[in-house]
Formats: sequence, C-alpha cells, structure tokens
Amino acid sequence: MQSITINGSQRESVGKSATKALRNAGKVPCVLYGGDKPIHFSATEKAFKSLVYTPNVYTASIELDGKTYAAVLQDIQFHPVTDEILHIDFYQLFEDKPVTMEIPVKLVGKSKGVMIGGALRHNMRKLKVKALPANLPDFIEADITELEIGNKLYITKLANENYTFLHPDNTVVAQVRMSRNAAKAAAEAEGKKK
Repeated sequence: MQSITINGSQRESVGKSATKALRNAGKVPCVLYGGDKPIHFSATEKAFKSLVYTPNVYTASIELDGKTYAAVLQDIQFHPVTDEILHIDFYQLFEDKPVTMEIPVKLVGKSKGVMIGGALRHNMRKLKVKALPANLPDFIEADITELEIGNKLYITKLANENYTFLHPDNTVVAQVRMSRNAAKAAAEAEGKKK
C-alpha cells in the first residue's frame, strides 16, 4: 500500500487554549494511538490534503523529531461550517498486528449484460478488510466481465488469502439490472414473436 509522509512536531501542552493557538497558526492537532502511550503532535493542514481529500487509501508515515511511525488515519473531525480539519486521530501500525481498513473497489472488464443494454450498479465502493500492514492492497479488483442482466457479483468471488473481508458472504459488490431500454427492447421482441 502506498504511503504519504507527514512531517510534524510533538506537542508538549494539550488543552483548549493550546489547541486553539495551534489552529490559529494553521496547524492541525493530532494524536497517534496504538503504541505504549498516545503521542500528541501537530502538522500543517496542507500536509494532510493528499491523505484526506482523495478516494484512494494510503498509510501515513509520520515523522516526529527524527523518529518515524507507520500509521493509518483512524478518525477525523471537520469544522461544521468551514470544513476545516479540526483534529485527526491516527493508529500506529505494527508489522505483526493485523489492521482493519476500508479499501476502494475497482471494477474491471466489460459486462455482457451492460453491452446488451443492462444497467450496472456499483453497490459497494469500499470494502472493510482485515490484514497485516504489508498485505493491505491499494484497491480490490472486481472483474464484472461475466455479469449478465440479473446477475450479481458477490464478495465471495473476491476472496484473497492475504486479507479477510469483514462483510457477510451474501454482500453484493456489483450487479447488472434490467434498464428501461433493455426492458422495452425485450417487450418489443416478445411482441414480434406473437
């Protein structure tokens, strides 16, 4: 999985006034959980743009005072009016501990059902997976080539030994449904037969 580097500085004082002063200086207060004790730090808001405002999923490489921590974004708080980032929580990654993340689904192939007029529905755009950090994929590839009108692509078809899905086996990732045009064409063809 791709990683984005965030250069930050540890915060000594935590509290309302210290946090407000940080935000006024254009910095975002953050906390890194998962280690021996939580690490409070801050970084400029620009450092998070490529991590937050993207459909892709990345791990974060947080550099604080010469030390580097591998982490994933766990929670983020936005200002209700300005959409400014108020606070971010990270969770530290360890090579031997599995982590849960939502990974984007990428549809590949041309569906047979869509080619004859069906409508493709992309039901699950992200899937929750559990894996060791080294096995986390950038995206999950779902082949829709064999889908005909009325067919569904279930999560069981996407199974992989590197990670496990945290969804029920009957979760539909994509499906091809009858479109109005296809239904009209089928009705006209049926009318010609009689």
